[in-house]
Amino acid sequence: MQSDEASQSPLKVVVWGENRHEQVEQQVAERYPAGMHGAVKEGLEENLGDRVRVRTATLDEPEHGLTEEVLANTDVLTWWGHAAHAEVSDEIVERVHRHVLSGMGLIVLHSGHWSKIFTKLMGTTCTLRWRSEQDRELVWTVDPTHPIAKGVPHPIVIDEQEMYGEFFDIPTPEELVFISSFSGGEVFRSGCTFRRGHGKIFFFSPGDQDYPVYHHKDVRRVISNAVEWAVTDRPERQIPELLRYDTGEFFRGQNYQDATS
Repeated sequence: MQSDEASQSPLKVVVWGENRHEQVEQQVAERYPAGMHGAVKEGLEENLGDRVRVRTATLDEPEHGLTEEVLANTDVLTWWGHAAHAEVSDEIVERVHRHVLSGMGLIVLHSGHWSKIFTKLMGTTCTLRWRSEQDRELVWTVDPTHPIAKGVPHPIVIDEQEMYGEFFDIPTPEELVFISSFSGGEVFRSGCTFRRGHGKIFFFSPGDQDYPVYHHKDVRRVISNAVEWAVTDRPERQIPELLRYDTGEFFRGQNYQDATS
């Protein structure tokens, strides 16, 4: 059981953003003057206040801002990428993957569905159908008892958004919290949870660079709820290991011929 002091410590969150559209597209920079990562950070601080301590990291920082020290001190990482998935270092992806398996929470946002880290964790292509035509999105809560849906209207109305539609090539979600519908009749599993190792993962689709979705109060509420949900209660993060029951020794495998000779 955690001490009162530990339970009252603020959640340590890193908001990771690719931060490329903001640099090269004037309309995106005007829409998100602090970057999309800055808008997500602002939403977390707005909703969670003293319960959270948030820092940002971006693609062009050394080690993408995700050093071993940073990740070791992160409870939850949020991830937004779009145009430069291929530029994310495989070494950093492996590092993030290890920390998720060890118990770090991961919130994957919008086009982060095609990021290296999400496809690695899902084991599928994570492809989908899409249409960018300033569509209206209705985000319907299908599990109103889930903590991520707390205080969220039914439905969330997003007046301007890119359409994401099925088929979405992901494993069957452990929990489906939201589905979205669009004016063309498309539907999409827009809020899904997964667990990998000791880590909790939430994918939430609203949030395209061409629309002010990360200024939407209800979208901000969902992301904030997800951050609180994704924190594990393990006092120490550790990758699951195959251990002998009687000795606690880590099993590293053996040569079959040697074992049977």
